[in-house]
Amino acid sequence: MASETLLVAGGRVLRPDMRVTEADVLVDRDAGRIKAIDADRSADRDPDVRLDATDGLVVPGLVNAHTHVAMTLLRGYADDKPLDAWLREDIWPAEAALTPADVRAGAELGILEMIRSGTTAFADMYFHVPEVVAAVEKAGVRARVGHGAVTVGKDDPDARDDVEESIAVAREYDGAADGRVRTAVMPHSLTTVSEPLLREAAAAARDEGIPVHFHANETEDEVEPIVAERSTRPLSYADDVGILSARDFLAHAVHVDDSEIDKLSESGAAVVHCPASNMKLASGIAPVQRLLDAGVTVALGTDGAASNNDLDLFGELRDAAMVGKLAADDAAAVPAAAAVRMATQGGADALSLPGGRVEVGAAADLAIVDLDAPHLTPQHDLVSHLAYAARGSDVRHTVCDGRVLMRDREVLTLDAERVVGMARERAADLASRTA
Repeated sequence: MASETLLVAGGRVLRPDMRVTEADVLVDRDAGRIKAIDADRSADRDPDVRLDATDGLVVPGLVNAHTHVAMTLLRGYADDKPLDAWLREDIWPAEAALTPADVRAGAELGILEMIRSGTTAFADMYFHVPEVVAAVEKAGVRARVGHGAVTVGKDDPDARDDVEESIAVAREYDGAADGRVRTAVMPHSLTTVSEPLLREAAAAARDEGIPVHFHANETEDEVEPIVAERSTRPLSYADDVGILSARDFLAHAVHVDDSEIDKLSESGAAVVHCPASNMKLASGIAPVQRLLDAGVTVALGTDGAASNNDLDLFGELRDAAMVGKLAADDAAAVPAAAAVRMATQGGADALSLPGGRVEVGAAADLAIVDLDAPHLTPQHDLVSHLAYAARGSDVRHTVCDGRVLMRDREVLTLDAERVVGMARERAADLASRTA
């Protein structure tokens, strides 16, 4: 029996080398893979499903490589504070009151937002992970998920339980949703998890063949205690406890020195750059061009919607290119093509997930960007437009694993009205419980 096909017809295609060519994209829907990229537009005149890409650009589905998706319920809840005060005074108390139903509602809202802005895969560190997995399965996207373990301020049994939950969740849900869900062991950070439990988490991850994801070097206040107490830099400490290896990925890396950049390059661990969150919390500007020059895999993440305040990765793309130039004091730093790669290829590579490239044999994770808009006219350089001018609202269609998730701006896998209504209800209830 022949496989069902999807034809994305009439548009232009962003190739992995950042060339843009006119071509149709033929997808094997059963395999979830790209079957052909046809410049002659003759690959399949009778597909099972057809998407119109006329006046559009077919790009890889974007990859949001670090977020806390259910924090959409805390969007605008606490703003204009530095990271430590923001976490301790506002965010952690609210998160302590979260229920599984809250997390499900927030996760569906965040995934809805991401589908509408062309994101097909994300990494999520949060709580009540089964609810996130259920939301991912229903929505049809990909994700690498994990329970964020925090041991600071807890007695020994509770601290151990939290790390053991992160390990257990990673074991149980890896491969869920027909393989679209993968997992990681996720200790929150180098300063919020004790050394013995970091080592335990690392050992379990290695035994299971699962990566480790954590926050690192986000602020100077995270760097200084480690240097003072251990006479070593944070990423040397991470390497020592066993969580800086190929397939591991860390968020932020704002305050890294040359020795740590070398350590990242040597280890193969990836960095997820979160420029909007870093700016909003005044954490600093990551040295992205230096990381790229050292051969480090760099991805992009929005972080949570409480510190961004949206999950539109096109905004992150623009921020990354802009602040990268400031950090390097060089207008040529983090050029458009590099920023686009971070949002696509870099994200897929950092998360060890399929996608990130439009090429034959690659996962059929696609976003079709509508170019028929004043802010995308004229079209001298479409890669430049993706980095500096495009918005999530320009995405016309979204496809993941060969399945159409959004067609002509209508999300097909989630009931948008129900999702938004439930999120409003759960957010109001959460705020009343934490007032």
